[in-house]
Amino acid sequence: MASPLKSLIAAGTKLWLDSIDPDLVKKNRALGATGATSNPIIISDLIKTGRFDEELEQLMRDGLDDEDIAWHTTDNLVKHAQEVFLPVWEQTQGDDGYVSFELDPLLEDLQQGPPQKERVARYIELGKHWSAGHQNRMIKVPATPAGLAALEELAASGVTLNVTLIFSSRQYQEARNAIWRGAQRRQAGLKHFKSVYSIFVSRLDVYTEKAVPQLSPAAQGMVGIVNAKRIWRENHDFWADKKTPLKQEMIFASTGTKKKEDPPWKYVEAFAGSDIETNPPATNDAVEKSGRTITRQVDQMPPQAVLDEIDRLVDIKQLEETLMAEGLKKFADPMKALLKLIDEKRSALAPS
Repeated sequence: MASPLKSLIAAGTKLWLDSIDPDLVKKNRALGATGATSNPIIISDLIKTGRFDEELEQLMRDGLDDEDIAWHTTDNLVKHAQEVFLPVWEQTQGDDGYVSFELDPLLEDLQQGPPQKERVARYIELGKHWSAGHQNRMIKVPATPAGLAALEELAASGVTLNVTLIFSSRQYQEARNAIWRGAQRRQAGLKHFKSVYSIFVSRLDVYTEKAVPQLSPAAQGMVGIVNAKRIWRENHDFWADKKTPLKQEMIFASTGTKKKEDPPWKYVEAFAGSDIETNPPATNDAVEKSGRTITRQVDQMPPQAVLDEIDRLVDIKQLEETLMAEGLKKFADPMKALLKLIDEKRSALAPS
């Protein structure tokens, strides 16, 4: 049986893994994956397996507190994945082969996060710190007011950026414009300038199921795809005349289906043919077992009547506000859970 994931890659998509599990990185690299991304949920899930207890015990003996352990563990796992994908980075001269490192989500904690000015300064400080000395590490910054305000300075400093939590064209435009302003200030020029923009997909369709139930069957479940394809086209057109040596790309994120009746390849196939998909391991497994041959669809839209209906009934401003509010909670809570898990591990691993 031909490999569906190989056909996805042959269609023009860069396949990245939504995990930095060392075993899954190795497995998916063999399937054709050329990059990966991390977040606190992924780190928590790995710690829960017990596979890293010895390393955690050593860090505890070394006197590190829970927060330092969380970041030390993240850094090490990202480094391991970077080593796997470094040959890709070298072969493509910096156009692929990256692993994304997410900055501290607690900066956006709705209860305890610092004031806006401090958040911006902290994003800049952390972005420079965690990117220093890494060729194929991307720094993941959310498209929040503070995150967006930090992008120009980070880009000007030579940091390779992945802007996440993008739900709307407005957020994408703010992020892109800030990064482009910063890129043009780089002392080293544009030779190594690379940026990506992670547009979330499935969460939009979860939203419209609840908030816009009057959408027809033809339109319901298509809003995430239409929105992402429109932003993909916008991004493609913007960079067409900028003459950057490396591609400035979209990442189609949140590509795992949320409804049982949807085939697991729904979003994977919809964006085939260009830019990057970061797929959950389970989605890649399901796609690979499907036996399907995937062809380019990223520039194909549903009928005009469906587009008109979506434009008429879906308030994108309200959608963005709702999903950002949910997204910020989903952003900070996993980091709190990771710190709690490390604290529990500290008690469990303590000598009796």
